[in-house]
Amino acid sequence: MLEATQLLAVLCCTLFTGAAVYINLVEHPARLECTTEIVAAQWAPSYRRATRMQASLAIASSLAGVLAWLLGGGIAWLLGALLIGLVVPFTFVAIMPTNHRLLGPGRDPSSPETRQLLDRWGACTGCAVPWAWPPR
Repeated sequence: MLEATQLLAVLCCTLFTGAAVYINLVEHPARLECTTEIVAAQWAPSYRRATRMQASLAIASSLAGVLAWLLGGGIAWLLGALLIGLVVPFTFVAIMPTNHRLLGPGRDPSSPETRQLLDRWGACTGCAVPWAWPPR
């Protein structure tokens, strides 16, 4: 049972990390090369889909890590579970306010403010890497 729980924790964490790396290093920087209206139109459905997937993976990984620790897996499993679990409150505090503004009714998808919010979203989620920053 311990090994199965550890495998689940690692698998979910790995899938979460892979998706986050792809979004931050490939998808969002490429998206930012388009006009603001296109970026906003593509960002919204991508965000909705990624939210469901990544939140589920982070929570499942965290719960499986805690269970692995409870089953005798060692303190490293608890530490790992807490670290991946911190993604959820970080998202609520650092990223969600920008998301709500971007998804707000009446938002002009071609406005400079929308572009600024999309740039901020990339910076908050880790897009601020040397080869992808500043966005064009």
